[in-house]
Amino acid sequence: MLKPSQTTIEIRYAETDQMGIVHHSNYAIYFEQARVEWLRNAGMHYHELEKEGVMLPLVNLNVNFKKPLYFGDTIYVKCYLESLPNVKMKFLYDIKINDEIVSSSGSTTHVFMNAESRKPMRCPQSILDLIAA
Repeated sequence: MLKPSQTTIEIRYAETDQMGIVHHSNYAIYFEQARVEWLRNAGMHYHELEKEGVMLPLVNLNVNFKKPLYFGDTIYVKCYLESLPNVKMKFLYDIKINDEIVSSSGSTTHVFMNAESRKPMRCPQSILDLIAA
């Protein structure tokens, strides 16, 4: 587990379905919010990566649901890397309600892609240096 970060999110009414439970599609958004914060904390900003010609498209998303989330819940999304990246970068996530009850866990896998050629590439050394710092 490398450099974990934690993002706090309050569940909004618009994220719930007719049953009052957070719709499953929102978990990808929560993961993204936590991942962007993790990258920012590591000194990487998506827009800066893109300016440098590096893109990180999502190639896999996995969510394991344990307990539902409801409007008004405060959730804590822990985000961390599974291992040092090469061509792929895999993030792991744990969502807790009120920083106590485990609600769900999951992962996303992203591929480093050259923005111009749209072909996979190795993780830039500058990113590896930031992760190692």
